[in-house]
Amino acid sequence: MSDTQDTHRATFRDLFGLDATVTAAAPGRVNLIGEHTDYNDGFVLPTAIPQKTTVLLARRDGTRVRAHATNLGKDGEYILGGEARTGTWVDYIAGVTQELARDGHVLSGFDVTVASDVPLGSGLSSSAALLVALVRGLRELYSLDIDDVTVATLARRAENGLVGANVGIMDQMACSLASEGEALFLDCRDLSFERVKLPAGADLVVLHSGVEHQHAGGDYNTRRAECEKACELLDVNALRDLTEADLERVNALPEPLNRRARHVITENARVLKAVEAMRAGDLERLGELFFASHASMRDDYAVSVPEVDLIVELAREHPEIFGARLTGGGFGGSVVMLARLGTGRRVGELIAEAYGTRTGREPKLLTPSA
Repeated sequence: MSDTQDTHRATFRDLFGLDATVTAAAPGRVNLIGEHTDYNDGFVLPTAIPQKTTVLLARRDGTRVRAHATNLGKDGEYILGGEARTGTWVDYIAGVTQELARDGHVLSGFDVTVASDVPLGSGLSSSAALLVALVRGLRELYSLDIDDVTVATLARRAENGLVGANVGIMDQMACSLASEGEALFLDCRDLSFERVKLPAGADLVVLHSGVEHQHAGGDYNTRRAECEKACELLDVNALRDLTEADLERVNALPEPLNRRARHVITENARVLKAVEAMRAGDLERLGELFFASHASMRDDYAVSVPEVDLIVELAREHPEIFGARLTGGGFGGSVVMLARLGTGRRVGELIAEAYGTRTGREPKLLTPSA
């Protein structure tokens, strides 16, 4: 057992006076391409990262839930059946128990501690990792009959519901089903998926800009509402129902709906092309798609920020980088870069240093495969 795990267990014991009986974890994820397509019934291509969220649990008598977040140093509690939005991190715990109850699962009270090395607000699904880890832990604690896809859909319902973030299904599916070394090619309409090996000749490098974002914030929900309005004007159920052949109609929409819809349609096409490039081992083509995706997120979807744009431009200047793009919901967060095999850590450190010098921020370098 690692020192970190020992510390987490000791914290649980100190707080609650007993040993945890269940340990569960879920990884963060980096989305290679396919941003803001999930809630439009589209295609996405995420992969798991080594950083993860771990929960420790033990049952207790009664219906009280006691929770502690070690990273935040904060406690919270509530009564099962009395879940209500508080605007705090405890809403993630309460959201899960509320959804489990709605599905007919009967729980008793429990104690839970949460520890994570997925950077908060990084665009690497810290919230989904927490939700999936918690559902996994409760599944084991109460011997619940829940498969891995249901783990993801229940976690999403919790985030859409009590937490109040109108996110799509990608993050939870990735945290529940994705593995390092392969991408999860997911159809968000029917939740069918295929695992695609990551290219052998490349390192994945993730650099957190130091600008945190929040899914529960208004900008994310505004983008979703704009997509829904575009669908209404185009008389389709979802933007997934349109292709690049429909762009003339899309471009005729009023601003900014035309740009929002254009991003989703072209991004879906880029995901399909990216899968083809990965299967062919065409790193140059895959890199081009990364850069094109970022430009679309910056200009059409308007979810990037100057700091993230700077990282992408610094990456573009390095000959060892095939491509780079904003990953995650945006409004801050991280950049994913595709680097020549064996160069990822060195080039990532150079880009991080240059970025820090230019902005005064403290970026965090994550190199899942370097």
